Amino acid sequence: MTIKKAIMLGVCSLVLTGCGTALTVLQGDEDAARGLRKQKTYCQSVPRIYSGLAYDFCLLHAPPDPTGMLIPFVLLDITLSGVLDTVALPYTIYRQAAHGNLSIYWRAGRG
Repeated sequence: MTIKKAIMLGVCSLVLTGCGTALTVLQGDEDAARGLRKQKTYCQSVPRIYSGLAYDFCLLHAPPDPTGMLIPFVLLDITLSGVLDTVALPYTIYRQAAHGNLSIYWRAGRG
């Protein structure tokens, strides 16, 4: 029984490390932005409200992945992110009001 729990915990942690909501809500802004810059997305910023969904759509709005492996994971993550974004709404509404959108690319004049 403990092996099944360990495997389930491992699978859950792998899924959550790629989850758009976990990347945008639980990590720092620069870490989330770095992930989108790495994928060369065309998005300039991500709203903090439903940021996980926005993150996933930004991944889809990037040059095609040559391996073709990214799209199925993103499509699966959209559902998970939608649920988790809804749970995180009180926090993300506050963050949106206090800090605005999460900028993906550094603006001129910022260090």
